[in-house]
Amino acid sequence: MASSPILPGISAPALPAHWRDFVALTKPRVMTLVVFTGLCGLLAAPGHIHPVLAFTAILCIAMGAGAAAALNQWWEADIDAKMKRTAARPLPAGRMDRQSALHFGVGLSFFSVILMGMATNWLAAGVLTVSILFYVLVYTIWLKPRTAQNIVIGGAAGAFPPVIGWAAVTGDVTALPIALFMLIFFWTPPHFWALALFVKTDYAAAGIPMLPVVSGEVATRRQIWFYTAIMAIAALAPVLLQLTGVIYGTAALLGTGIFALLAFQVYRRRENDPARMAPEKRLFKYSILYLFLLFGAVVVDRWLLA
Repeated sequence: MASSPILPGISAPALPAHWRDFVALTKPRVMTLVVFTGLCGLLAAPGHIHPVLAFTAILCIAMGAGAAAALNQWWEADIDAKMKRTAARPLPAGRMDRQSALHFGVGLSFFSVILMGMATNWLAAGVLTVSILFYVLVYTIWLKPRTAQNIVIGGAAGAFPPVIGWAAVTGDVTALPIALFMLIFFWTPPHFWALALFVKTDYAAAGIPMLPVVSGEVATRRQIWFYTAIMAIAALAPVLLQLTGVIYGTAALLGTGIFALLAFQVYRRRENDPARMAPEKRLFKYSILYLFLLFGAVVVDRWLLA
């Protein structure tokens, strides 16, 4: 039987793939924030859910996110092979064939959605389905290779988990999960563009039209500052709309103030050397901590107000 063609830059896979490579396909480090925001949406929701069902719901969110990540790597295997920070992934490194990644991603997608519907409700399963399809079809396949606004529109993909967690408990979607969705949506551009500034050469080598590659670093810094301002409004919206209380309000005010300060430092700089982009790296790292802080504050706030 003829062997499958190997993409340029991708070594012939040594099969069968190790289980660790299947875990790597799910991007576990990225999944941590996804799972946390989903958990916070679940914990902040009114009502009661059995602990076993709550665990199952969070497991389904994790599996759905992992499935989307696996399908992303299946589609972008040739692109990942051209980028230093992704060349060691299972597919470009030749430790797995693309068909295995495709089957794993599709199978995990179906299992996560069906299990979510059976364990909680079909609204939560439906939103989980939309999140997977949006990330794979809209962001990965359509937006990412075509427009520098890929992160702006595609940011919705990572904003669904708190909505899913909330819906798993309540069976509906109200103002607070929508506000949390908008917070992640507007947080994504400054978070990701801070990263794109110091890995610009990777994206250029792979032919991905990220904003620093297409519009330059000055325009990217300006957009980081612009979206930080919009994100600040989204961060304060829950307390301004009286959906949360003083604990979240204090965390949002202080946390967003630090974020804005770091973003302003990035905005003012004109550094082109990635090795000297300490403020950009600092903003990227803090942005992750920022989201953990605000979502944790939502849970504490809701529990104390209950």
